[in-house]
Amino acid sequence: MNVMRTTKPGINRRALATQAMQAAAATRAKAKLDQSGPICIYGLCDSLGVTVRFNKINMEGMYQRGALPRIHLSARRPLARRTYNCAHELGHHVFGHGSSIDELREDAKAEPWEDPKEFLADTFAGFILMPIIGLRSAFSVRGWVPEKATPAQMFTVACEFGVGYATLLTHLSAGVNMLSRTRASVLQRVKPKALRAEILGTLVSEPLIVADQHRISPTLDAEINTLLLLPPGTEVASGSLVYERDLDDGRLFRAVRPGIVQANVGTWAAFMRIAPEEYAGLAQYRHLEEDPDE
Repeated sequence: MNVMRTTKPGINRRALATQAMQAAAATRAKAKLDQSGPICIYGLCDSLGVTVRFNKINMEGMYQRGALPRIHLSARRPLARRTYNCAHELGHHVFGHGSSIDELREDAKAEPWEDPKEFLADTFAGFILMPIIGLRSAFSVRGWVPEKATPAQMFTVACEFGVGYATLLTHLSAGVNMLSRTRASVLQRVKPKALRAEILGTLVSEPLIVADQHRISPTLDAEINTLLLLPPGTEVASGSLVYERDLDDGRLFRAVRPGIVQANVGTWAAFMRIAPEEYAGLAQYRHLEEDPDE
């Protein structure tokens, strides 16, 4: 772990990071999940008895402690950010913290939280979503080395684990010591719009998710108007995804309506789970036309 001790009395980041890593592994084990692969954070919360709801609120998220614990997330944040925020709030639950509200903040902080509870929750989120064994495997199977990986390659791995590009870089450098801080700083300068332009060969404003033939997760979460770059030759089974065009690195689709659709080519297959834009309601119903909770 490449985590330094803060000068603030009583906070030992190295010890807290170790605690968070162990708690993440124990949480995966409790939910009968492996210790390496990508996970659906909303499915994990459900298995632990924590209800997750999306709301059109101007904050990152909120953990509501109680006999029936709940996590509230902002539907207005980018999809990958919602995933990370959910994992952060689940960290508060796992560590037995009281109810908390997390205000809007940067996608990836340059400096860890000074509040030990927030640092624990942030570090837990990194390890529960991106375990080091899984990260090593994701780079190795593609023949990539983190220190030499291009921005597009880093983005592909980030999509594999359902997190943001900047969030992955922060975890690789500050969490699992797989990337030097110098290289992470260089990669951080590449902005999302430039990344999408490099991958697609044209400027687009819509969110992009990349899934190559090495992606192992059986599901992929997206929302309407998201662009999905899937392996070359991919076919889809319904109209939730519409074909845009073929590129050298894959076949581009656009999500156009809610639902679950299978995509496959050769031995590769995955279920695309499409939600409405800025969906508000219970997480378990996000792929349906209507929210039964309303």
